[in-house]
Amino acid sequence: MLKVPDHQVAGHKAGKGKLGPLVDDSGCFYKPYQCDDRGSKEDLVSNRNNPSIMDIKIGARTWYPQASDDYIERCFQKDRETTTSLLGFRISGLQIYENKESGFWKPVKKLVQAFNVEDVQLVLRKFVSSNSPTDSNSVPDCSFAPSVYGGSSGILAQLLELKEWFEDQTIYNLNSCSVLMVYEKESLLKGTSPGAEIKLVDFAHVIEGTGIIDHNFLGGLCSLIKIISEILTGPDEHTNKACLQDMEKNSVIDNGTNK
Repeated sequence: MLKVPDHQVAGHKAGKGKLGPLVDDSGCFYKPYQCDDRGSKEDLVSNRNNPSIMDIKIGARTWYPQASDDYIERCFQKDRETTTSLLGFRISGLQIYENKESGFWKPVKKLVQAFNVEDVQLVLRKFVSSNSPTDSNSVPDCSFAPSVYGGSSGILAQLLELKEWFEDQTIYNLNSCSVLMVYEKESLLKGTSPGAEIKLVDFAHVIEGTGIIDHNFLGGLCSLIKIISEILTGPDEHTNKACLQDMEKNSVIDNGTNK
């Protein structure tokens, strides 16, 4: 009994006459057939009830060097039209759970693709707010931020742990990969852990490293960390300085390869 995933927020989607990911009731996630094991992994949110999810594509450049000129040109254009080039990341898709009556706020793809820098900052605040994300007259209260973004096991701590790994690893270059952020609002309202978690996804364009730190991914990750840090406590001078340095390194490297 295969069906379209209820909680898919980004990527290619199944539809009439169109192939796309499917799920079953056992928690498996199926993708159109590939010649390796990329499509054999579990559905990451199969064990969650009404999860709020955000898919964030990391990197100021989303193509890989071996790609065709046509593919690079398409990626370059999309990176320029979104916040990828400006922030070092873009939101690819999201859903925010409101309540049983309203269900999810799940903005359509065209709206998400049109997000500017201010929109991204606003949505990252709405993601952890108790007031409705569709109410344009209210300021996001960020009341869930300490429980979701903060704490020793929150999303910020997990992002910082990932950053620490990327500051040393030179084995891989992660092109067009995403950080998936997930938590459950209902659990939080009941006084239990929201299950805040990040996962790296989308490895189709990962290539072997050349002994050099992946500044493209690291710079975008630092940019995301900076915004989430500011939502929690305001700008931190030491963290921001380190992130800006990584973004500047990435910019220097890209200026040698960008069209």
